[in-house]
Amino acid sequence: MPAETSMEEREQLKLEKLQSTLNRAYKNVPFHRNRFLEQELSPQDIISLADLEKLPFMNRSHLSTHYPYGLFAVPLRDIVRIHTAPGTGDSPSISGYTKADLLIWKKLVAQSLGAAGVTEMDIIQIQLPPGLANWGRDYKDGGEDMGAGVIPNSSLSLSKTLMVLRDYKTTTLVTTPAFAEQLMDHMFDQERNPNELNLKRIILVGEPVDRETVAHLEERLHVDIWLNYGLSEIPGPAIAHECAGHCGLHINDDLILPEIINPATGTVLTSGEKGELVLTTLSARAFPLIRFRTGDMARFVTEPCNCGSSFLKMEWLNERADNYMIISGIKVSLDQVKVYLEAALGICDPDCDMDRMRLGGREILQISLVMDDTLFSDEIKNLEKLMFLTEATLTEQAGVPVKIRLMQKRV
Repeated sequence: MPAETSMEEREQLKLEKLQSTLNRAYKNVPFHRNRFLEQELSPQDIISLADLEKLPFMNRSHLSTHYPYGLFAVPLRDIVRIHTAPGTGDSPSISGYTKADLLIWKKLVAQSLGAAGVTEMDIIQIQLPPGLANWGRDYKDGGEDMGAGVIPNSSLSLSKTLMVLRDYKTTTLVTTPAFAEQLMDHMFDQERNPNELNLKRIILVGEPVDRETVAHLEERLHVDIWLNYGLSEIPGPAIAHECAGHCGLHINDDLILPEIINPATGTVLTSGEKGELVLTTLSARAFPLIRFRTGDMARFVTEPCNCGSSFLKMEWLNERADNYMIISGIKVSLDQVKVYLEAALGICDPDCDMDRMRLGGREILQISLVMDDTLFSDEIKNLEKLMFLTEATLTEQAGVPVKIRLMQKRV
């Protein structure tokens, strides 16, 4: 929105967009209509932004339950792109875009790149894991929209990535914190000096990063680090971005309406209190989401920003309000992995621990599985085959590499 727009005008415009979204969802999506009726409400009852609290929350289970197109608010003929992400049940979660949605998202990503200092003179290299491939396309589109040169996302080894960074004179790298740290370690292991590169900045996506890690990356790689916040379900990267002040992320709250709630009670918290981030789309035509619980912990930053942006600012916290784990920027439901494990092994409630580990230059989900009489086999090769097949099955279902480590019974 224009900088000269008053706060009252901005709030009124957001309310009008919210009312339009609610009316479209009520009219076209049975799920949303029924939830209004359950609360004995209609969209006309929402006459202020504060009235949003009257509506129930959505979560990831609703996306899987209404697979594939049950939450779409437009006919399939108007959908021009469909994204898939791991769900919380047997079905994945699906989000869709109209042409208008893609145009808005392209501008939003370009805006986040511009806030990081990217111009048409830069070369952007995108290095994201397969689970964030959709985000790779979004960053490609946003970079091309602003006139920058773009090296699209592709699966490259650390050494190949470093070669492209050097030879193509990349100035901006878009990647996950895990890969940035792996790249840094690889460069120093290979005795490659960061001065060989033209790299000016790294834009980190997928998970929050503490200031100590940021400072370490900046010092050793001679770059500026910028953080973007995104969510695959709502539906993509750069919902919020850092400005030059690096003291929080500006949320594009003219397109996405944020709330912070107490994750235990659902009560909306006041500015400055930490809680779970809840998001409502204001512009998405194909896939409107209303009070979607992200599971991400955050707090609104109340202090004014020196950059002059009118966007609300938040601090993204390295905590979670749900039983998810972030592996290379991809949210993995540990409860669902347990269900997958039960099905693969054919046993009920296997005794196991799950941890994020680094193996061979990449992050994995390691499952430490306790051996019991059900799993024990006189034929070691049969057990090894079962573990190999289980790892492959869980890797496909969870969307991240899975490694199983067998443990002795707990004492």
